Amino acid sequence: MELSAVTYSAKDGVARIGLARPDHLNAISPALLEDLDRVCEAVERDPGVRVVTLTAAGRAFCAGADLKTVRELSPDPARWAVFMRLWHRVFNRVEALPVPVIAGVHGLALAGGLELVLVADLVVADEAARLGDQHANFGLVAGGGGSQRLPRLIGARRAKELMLLGGWLSAGEALAWGLVNRVVPTGTVNAAVEEMAARLAALSGSASRTVKALVNRAVDTDLTSGLEMELHLVAAHMRTADAAEGLAAFAEKRKPVFTTS
Repeated sequence: MELSAVTYSAKDGVARIGLARPDHLNAISPALLEDLDRVCEAVERDPGVRVVTLTAAGRAFCAGADLKTVRELSPDPARWAVFMRLWHRVFNRVEALPVPVIAGVHGLALAGGLELVLVADLVVADEAARLGDQHANFGLVAGGGGSQRLPRLIGARRAKELMLLGGWLSAGEALAWGLVNRVVPTGTVNAAVEEMAARLAALSGSASRTVKALVNRAVDTDLTSGLEMELHLVAAHMRTADAAEGLAAFAEKRKPVFTTS
C-alpha cells in the first residue's frame, strides 16, 4: 500500500494511523484524505484489528484544511464539491470503522482538525493542546461535518459558542466540555494512547464492536428502536466465543483470554 500523507501499521490487534505532513501541520489535503481512505480499507479487511490509534507527527495534530487546496478549489463549484464529498466520505468511513478509534491530540486541533477529532471514539489530549473551530475568524463555515457532529457531542449552546465566536479551548476546557476523554502531561500523549489501545486490544473484539455500534446508533434513533436493536445485537454477541470465554473465566475466577476478533 503506497501512502504519501499518512503512515500505517498493524500489530497485536492495534492498527496505527499517523498523519504525516508535519511541515504543513498535517493540514487536510486530497492526498491525505485518499490515504486515510486506503488505510480504512486495510482496517476493514483485517479481522485481527481490535482498535485503531490516530496520532500525528510534528508540532500539531491537525491545523485544518490545506489552504492552498481551499484557495485553488473553492472558486470552482464542481471541483469544490468533489473535494468536500471526498472529505465527508472519508471522515464518515473513519467514524464507521467497526472497531474503536482512539485519537491522540497534541499541539493544535483546529477547524478541520477538530472535525477529525470528532469522528474518533475516544480522545486523549496533551495538556498543552488547544482545540477549536477557527472558521468564523476568517468569514468561513465548518464544512467537514463539524456543524452536525459538534452539537451532538457537546450540545447546541456550546457548539454555537465555538463556531460563532471562533474560539479556542484548552485541553482542560475540552475535557470539561466532553470533547476529550483524558488529558495527560505534555509529551506523553502517544504513550497514553498506546496504553489505552493495548487495554482495548486485550478485551473482547466482539464486545467492543457491539458497544460502538449501539452507542453510535443511539444518537440517531428513538429509545424504543434503540432498545430493540440492543436486544438483537447483544443476543448475537452472547453467541460468540468471546462471550463464552468471559462467562467461563468468571465462573472459574480467572482472567479471560479472548482469541477471536
